[in-house]
Amino acid sequence: MKPYLPIKTIFTALGLLTLLMLPSLLYATPELRSASKSSMLYLPLIARNSSGGGGPALGGCPLFPADNIWNARIDSLPVHPQSDTYVSFIGGSTALHPDFGSGTWDGGPIGIPYNIVPSTQANVPISFYYPDESASGPYPIPPGAQREWGSDHHILILQQGTCLLYEVYDASTSNGGVSWNAGSGAKWDLNSNALRTAGWTSADAAGLPMLPGLMRYAEVAAGEIKHAIRFTVRGTNGTYVWPARHRTSSPYSANAPPMGQRFRLKSSFDISTFSPQVQVILTAFKRYGIIVADNGADWYISGAPDAGWDDDMLVGEFLRVHGSDFEAVDVSSLMVDPNSGQVR
Repeated sequence: MKPYLPIKTIFTALGLLTLLMLPSLLYATPELRSASKSSMLYLPLIARNSSGGGGPALGGCPLFPADNIWNARIDSLPVHPQSDTYVSFIGGSTALHPDFGSGTWDGGPIGIPYNIVPSTQANVPISFYYPDESASGPYPIPPGAQREWGSDHHILILQQGTCLLYEVYDASTSNGGVSWNAGSGAKWDLNSNALRTAGWTSADAAGLPMLPGLMRYAEVAAGEIKHAIRFTVRGTNGTYVWPARHRTSSPYSANAPPMGQRFRLKSSFDISTFSPQVQVILTAFKRYGIIVADNGADWYISGAPDAGWDDDMLVGEFLRVHGSDFEAVDVSSLMVDPNSGQVR
């Protein structure tokens, strides 16, 4: 018996195999026909998920599409020409402060909480004292809704199923939540890149959503934050830049940054001596940056309260990071449309 098949037999078998596969290749989608030329045939399909292609998600909903400006890396973008001026105004020697944590402070939780409700959550009436720039009610505010402690009294609600985000500023109720009063309210479709009407505020002074910019403990525990973080400054220059939609005129300084200005931790900043959890945070500051969202204390970084946070560690290690370790970034090259948060 010969140890090898004849060459003619081998080519005959290959020809039959080709004929068998031909119909499936002819009628396959263009994507599959193209992919069949590569050994990576199914990898792009496997990578897609319900969070919109790998972007951050919460409660079964994307926190905006993966190509949204909140979820865009900015570590390779150019430094803004006014970077030194902006950083000097906010405070080059001022240390960062975590405006979130575990436990309580002054009688309430530390940070901005959020509520996740089902699509069946009952809507309740809500009235605003800035109605012209608010999304009208009713809103699906649940009984006993978690509300930010302190003066701003924000309520953030993510509705599962619909993936709508409702955010309220200065919320109060006098009847146990049967109805609410508030300063302003905004609503976003988390599957959309649409921005609010130009010139309109939201629950935040910059007219931006708050929930996508909060630091969440679960992200840090998982080892990666994949979005920009909200922070506050004591004043702005009376303007706003994309993707912000609203300016504040007071407090005002010509040297201050505009609402919506993005900053990042400098790539040269050494994070190797920080704790593993803070390294995750600082890496996000380098890759995705922080964004001016409201007036408040300088370099105060926003997050949601969680029992997992180590307050002493956060405060102590944030004290080692100063304003001069940051630089302002020009994100204008990412803009596709001034009325959309989509990036190139």
